[in-house]
Amino acid sequence: MTQKLFFACLLLATCQNIFADNDDNGSKKTNSKLDTSTPIQLKEVTVVSSSVKRINESAFNAVGVDTKSLQNTTQNLSDALRQVPGVKLRETGGVGSDMQLMLDGFSGKHVKVFIDGVPQEGVGQSFGLNNIPVTYADHIEVYRGVVPVEFGTDAIGGVINVVTKKTARRWYLDASYSYGSFNTHKSNVDFGQYFKNGLTYEINFFQNYSDNNYQIDATGVKHFLEGGGSQQNAKKTERVERLHDAYHNEALVVKVGVLNKSWADRLMLSLTYSQSYKEIQTDARQTVAFGQRHRKAWSLMPALEYKKRHFLIDNLDVMLTANYNRNMTNNVDTATYEYNWLGERRYKNGRKGEVSYQDTKAYSDNWNATFRAIYRPSKGHTITLNHLMQSADRKTNTATVDLSNSINKVTVKRITGLSYQLAPTDRWNATVFVKNYDQRNSGPLALSGNDNTSYVKTHNDVSTLGYGAAAAYYILRGWQLKLSYERACRLPTTDELFGDNDLERGKFELKPERSHNYNLNMNYSHTFDRQHALYLEGGLIYRLTKDYIKRTTENVSGTYYGAYSNHGRVETKGYNVGLRYDYQHWLSVGGNWTQMDVRDDEKTQETGSKQANLTYGARMPNLPYQFANADMTLRWHDLGGKGNLLSCTYDLFYTHSFPLFSEVYGSASNKMTVPTQTAHNLTLTYAMKHGKYNFSLECHNLTDAKLYDNFNLQKAGRAFYGKVRINIGG
Repeated sequence: MTQKLFFACLLLATCQNIFADNDDNGSKKTNSKLDTSTPIQLKEVTVVSSSVKRINESAFNAVGVDTKSLQNTTQNLSDALRQVPGVKLRETGGVGSDMQLMLDGFSGKHVKVFIDGVPQEGVGQSFGLNNIPVTYADHIEVYRGVVPVEFGTDAIGGVINVVTKKTARRWYLDASYSYGSFNTHKSNVDFGQYFKNGLTYEINFFQNYSDNNYQIDATGVKHFLEGGGSQQNAKKTERVERLHDAYHNEALVVKVGVLNKSWADRLMLSLTYSQSYKEIQTDARQTVAFGQRHRKAWSLMPALEYKKRHFLIDNLDVMLTANYNRNMTNNVDTATYEYNWLGERRYKNGRKGEVSYQDTKAYSDNWNATFRAIYRPSKGHTITLNHLMQSADRKTNTATVDLSNSINKVTVKRITGLSYQLAPTDRWNATVFVKNYDQRNSGPLALSGNDNTSYVKTHNDVSTLGYGAAAAYYILRGWQLKLSYERACRLPTTDELFGDNDLERGKFELKPERSHNYNLNMNYSHTFDRQHALYLEGGLIYRLTKDYIKRTTENVSGTYYGAYSNHGRVETKGYNVGLRYDYQHWLSVGGNWTQMDVRDDEKTQETGSKQANLTYGARMPNLPYQFANADMTLRWHDLGGKGNLLSCTYDLFYTHSFPLFSEVYGSASNKMTVPTQTAHNLTLTYAMKHGKYNFSLECHNLTDAKLYDNFNLQKAGRAFYGKVRINIGG
């Protein structure tokens, strides 16, 4: 059946090249001033970027987010994605907490992250999307489900690609500082120059700090008794403070290179250094309090980027990227005290470690290299070849006895993609593609159930094929129809195979996920009388995933760990709808609604078994399946002087309640669910001198609602922030 579908999709022919940065050779001119008088409406953001417009018109289920209107806020890159239909941001706490992006029912490692087309696997948490300020990006591309070969990745949920600023300006300075609740400090400095001889450089520094000492509701708080012992009421909830949750990170990115040479349109060398410190407050389900556990990390990454149009022959463009990343993660649990949520502690009679004694340093060496060739034999025809090679080699030094650490954990994967695209007119375009996936893993495998007994070095090899097709057609003026399909594959990551040496347990026997991904989308965009702009969209998605990698939790000696396993078949059905209306210069209002039904589609407990699977047909646990957001912005131009702009934005985020564990277990009275929740936010921004000097005030979670994303981990309540920003240049 899949072969028939594939050949049917071949008849759709092929689309324009959607790798948004292909036309950026360092000389691209982009209007940095947001003009809403004649907007080009794209999804949730009014934009003027031609790159973003090109993404929207491609055959893929993709959306571009222009960040210009967000750069005076305290948002980071992950926050900027909140208003994209089908995207749900899930965090385990405050600043610096673990973060996952959910995209059309898939989350975490199902969704791959790129910066300028370079994969970010292995860069470490200190350089994650929830730590990078929104000013770092020109725009963000979101590809849902079906992923073009230009990214050379093994995602089944989709791809997030951050495209940085590449406009060649004589000089520029963008600097900001913000302060807010829970002693939160954020700052960023971005400075660069471009010389007439083609030489250019850029220096970007940013940092985040927060005590994260907000109030939460803890259940079953342990009370220490005089003379020893303790007591706790498993059903009683008490209001307590997160007393050991401080976080800070710092990052420096230096780029130097040349633009617009006969032998290179763009040649850049860069060096990125980042570091972080994170206190660990609790386990994976907020059942215990820690008082001294912490994690330190650093990462150093040199990188090369080369682009050349008409390389050797006409109409042949090439791109080469390569980077090496060396990172270290130090997990420390050496305390001789036990802590409770009240901030009290007591001696553990010589026993060390709040969970289990450790002082481990995991060093990981990661290589990424991408080669892309794009050939246009004639107008409307494009052939693209892309090859990606990635490797990760982790070695652990530990103060504890763990024989598994004497064996390196290694993963190597190679992904090759070939596509043909056809765009004979502006009215329709289509693409077909094929991908080949190869992965080799090697590492320790326990010979018994005891974690510290005997290990043997083992390896496994995986090779599989994927393919797909996509097409877009303007059926009427302003009305565009899109259809796409991919037989996708996702290879297990290093953490899924080997764990993270702390609260994540790996499973070396994990199989790759394979999925049939289908998308059907319709959108409408039109501007009336140069005053009213309307955008509508709706999309249907279907995914049938085999060997779905599911993350659960395991209780080991009273502490919950993250764990991974393959789960037969999972079926995903869903839709999302969006609406936006703009009026002249001063009003923008819109929102979207997403419904995703992710269910267990495995009839038996194990492959080949006749024993019925009790959760067959039930929702997959701990996955939001119904969520929405809405926003409204009012703008007052030339307020207090020509070129000044005052804007006020209100937005809300709604999440329907969803089951924490499988909904088929337990009685109605004791089923655990994450409750329905709504967050309201307000932002007031005043920009002076066409955006040179900017001030903003923000209130997050205006109603002080109780917010949760992952299991029982509670996020911050009401919080206030202020920011100042200077953006000047010549």
